[in-house]
Amino acid sequence: MTSSHDNYDFHDQIGHLLRRAYQRHVAIFQEAIPDSDLTAAQFVTLCAVREHKACSLNEIVKTTAIDQATIRGVVERLKARGLVVVSADPSDGRKLLVRATPQGLALIERTVPFAKDVTERTYGELNPAERVALTFLLRKMMGSDAE
Repeated sequence: MTSSHDNYDFHDQIGHLLRRAYQRHVAIFQEAIPDSDLTAAQFVTLCAVREHKACSLNEIVKTTAIDQATIRGVVERLKARGLVVVSADPSDGRKLLVRATPQGLALIERTVPFAKDVTERTYGELNPAERVALTFLLRKMMGSDAE
C-alpha cells in the first residue's frame, strides 16, 4: 500500500525552491557588493528608509518584509556605522523614526549599480518573457502583500 507521503519529494516543493533561489541571490549579493559589511537586509532597509524619508520600525517591517526582531538588529548595525540616525517622533515620543544620513544615502547611490547587476545575475539565463512571468507570479503568490 502506498501513501501520499511516498510521492513527496521536498526538492520539488515551492518553499524549498524559493529558499534555494533566495540563498543563491544572497550569495550573489555578498559577492558583488563592494562594501563587504553591507548585507542584503541592511541594503533593502536603507532603501526603504530613503524611500520614506523618515519612517518607524513598523513601516520598515511592512516595506521590507523583515520581521520586527531582525529589523531592530539591522537598524542598530546601520546606526553603529553612521548610515542612519534614530530619533523620537516629534508627534509621538514613544515611536522611533529612522532616517538615512548623508553617508547612508551616498552608500545607496554607490551600491545601486551593483544591486542592479545582482538582479541580472539572479535572473541568470531567464529570457525577458520568463523574467516578467517570474516577477508576475511571485507578486501573485504574495497576494495582498504585493506592492
